[in-house]
Amino acid sequence: MEEQSLLFHIGPIWFDGTVALMTILTCVIIFALVFICTRNLQMKPTGKQNFIEWVIDFVRGVVADQLPSKEVGNFHLLGFTLFLFVFIANEIGLVTKIVLSENELTLWKSPTASPLVTLSLALMAILLTHYFGVKRLGFGGYFVNSYLQPVWFLLPIKIIEEFTNVITLGLRLYGNIFAGEVLLTLIASILKNFGWITLPLVIPIEMTWIAFSLFIGAIQAYVFVTLTMVFLNHKIEAEH
Repeated sequence: MEEQSLLFHIGPIWFDGTVALMTILTCVIIFALVFICTRNLQMKPTGKQNFIEWVIDFVRGVVADQLPSKEVGNFHLLGFTLFLFVFIANEIGLVTKIVLSENELTLWKSPTASPLVTLSLALMAILLTHYFGVKRLGFGGYFVNSYLQPVWFLLPIKIIEEFTNVITLGLRLYGNIFAGEVLLTLIASILKNFGWITLPLVIPIEMTWIAFSLFIGAIQAYVFVTLTMVFLNHKIEAEH
């Protein structure tokens, strides 16, 4: 039976309640993590402060690899926010998954296992690159830099590229996280279908795949931020 999600509507618009709740939970976890780790900051960091500073430095390094040094400070917070959201959203459904077996109603999953979430996130990231490009270069300079350089007749390809950037950025993230959840479900179904005798086989396979999926989730967060900064660099830096 196909998995079902909690559905609700506001007027004529329907929403996936499971994805909405998990997205809100992701934001709550991020806020709580940052809040706890940044309380009582000290000049000589230890423990939780060391952890959050390591994450900040890691993301800063990712941003610095793609943007000029003068721009790192301007977009570091954007990269940090994107990284934390994508990372937590990826991992939250890979650690566990809650499904009511009676009607296959899914109550717990990664928000990024939904293509609508990942494509919306990708669209937001690409729109932000356009916004910052116009803000930095003016509309005329932005248009010339983004679509008429290095030669004007590449304009149609450049326009198509904007759409493909959204699709590839979103679907790459969705495909990896969705596949991880599907395989975790299939491994767990072995125990359900063949009984407790398969427990010694299922547990090590499940634990191994969870560890691998957590690693893939972290890699995908890194890739998402890296590509966003690459696209941003193309918009804010004038080509010569």
